[in-house]
Amino acid sequence: MSVESVREVFKKDGLEDLVLHSDVISDTVENAASLLGCEPKQIAKTMSFVIGDETVLIVTSGDAKIDNPKYKAKFNSKAKMASFEEVERLTGHLPGGICPFGLKDNVKVYLDESLKRFDIVYTGGGDAHNTVKVNIDQLEKYSNYVKWVDVCKNWKE
Repeated sequence: MSVESVREVFKKDGLEDLVLHSDVISDTVENAASLLGCEPKQIAKTMSFVIGDETVLIVTSGDAKIDNPKYKAKFNSKAKMASFEEVERLTGHLPGGICPFGLKDNVKVYLDESLKRFDIVYTGGGDAHNTVKVNIDQLEKYSNYVKWVDVCKNWKE
């Protein structure tokens, strides 16, 4: 799956050039921002959680952190991130490249309010060598998100 499934999502609309490849690894917010020449907060990090037997992805800005009380109020569950070993099996993407595109069918995507302050954000692209540059409308359309949520802290300007 991984990078190929991400490209397929955009290919149907002729937008596969939104997937940017680099020989340099961009597996952290800081590495990706440095490589892309943007601010770390514009990196849309995708965090994977397990709630019961469901896989939930929350896409947040690079400077945001999950606020445990907000998360628990929203999802009626304590925040439990998927382990490094579980990520690919649960999402179809490799750690360091998790993104809200080209996922396995049973994965639910939520977009955090921290992203709404940007016109353009950069998500993972399926592995640590690929990034996706999208505007917020494209993020909504191609991620098949469930809804916008407010589950983060430390980002408000």
